[in-house]
Amino acid sequence: MSDISDLTKKLIEFRDARDWKQFHNPKDLAVALSIESGELLEAFLWKSSEQASQEKIKEELADVLAYALLLANECGLDVAEIVTAKIEANNLKYPADKVKGSAKKYNESNF
Repeated sequence: MSDISDLTKKLIEFRDARDWKQFHNPKDLAVALSIESGELLEAFLWKSSEQASQEKIKEELADVLAYALLLANECGLDVAEIVTAKIEANNLKYPADKVKGSAKKYNESNF
């Protein structure tokens, strides 16, 4: 299985072979990410989770992940580092012993 840097390198090779870097600035990558996220949501529109097409979910999720990796790369961000930092911040915001089983946001909790 490939790690994040291997996937990013493959995406960059694919992009560069097509001379698409010129379109891959942070703003446009963020816009593309948002659009692809909407297309992922469309897979679930008017359906239960079980009725959604697994093929459509895989296709759109791959697009979301690809644009997220390219955006991180363009911004000079280390994906593993920023996700780990977010997990640590959320551990402080949502202590497991206080929020376990609750879907309330940190500012809605009574702790």
